Amino acid sequence: HEIVGQVTSIGHNVTKFRVGDIAGVGCIIGSCGPCDNCKQDLENYCPKMLWTFNGHHEDGTRAFGGYSDNMVVEERYAILIPNGFALAGTAPLLCAGITAYSPLKYFGLSKLDRHLGVAEFGGVGHMAVKFAKAFGAKVTVISSSPSKKKEAVERLGADSFLVSHN
Repeated sequence: HEIVGQVTSIGHNVTKFRVGDIAGVGCIIGSCGPCDNCKQDLENYCPKMLWTFNGHHEDGTRAFGGYSDNMVVEERYAILIPNGFALAGTAPLLCAGITAYSPLKYFGLSKLDRHLGVAEFGGVGHMAVKFAKAFGAKVTVISSSPSKKKEAVERLGADSFLVSHN
């Protein structure tokens, strides 16, 4: 997953993309569509959900995601990437970015006077700090690695940093 690439061909029902566009793909590239899960936008619970990597197409072939030269993706699982976006910086938004963003929005972090604690400071933690600061929240990073303090506070703007010990 976390794939960004150029559209090389499109199906006859595709309306969001043209050949030559840049598209992004997250962890799902297909689902059945008519099941109750799909109808409720819970495609990740669809019994026929197709993972970007190591999923199996209906014809039995395996999806190899970003390791492939080409891949087939249902239009609803692809995102049009605007011209000028740095592709290397865009791809992580499709996994670590959405993993951090979705719960922040769901639980209302964009409301004023919120304080987020980010436990550990890997890829998802970095994204959580960036989004939370963009939402105007106060952020405390909690990590077992004191060496990460400078990056958390000075580079990403966390308000405070706590060193965690087991």
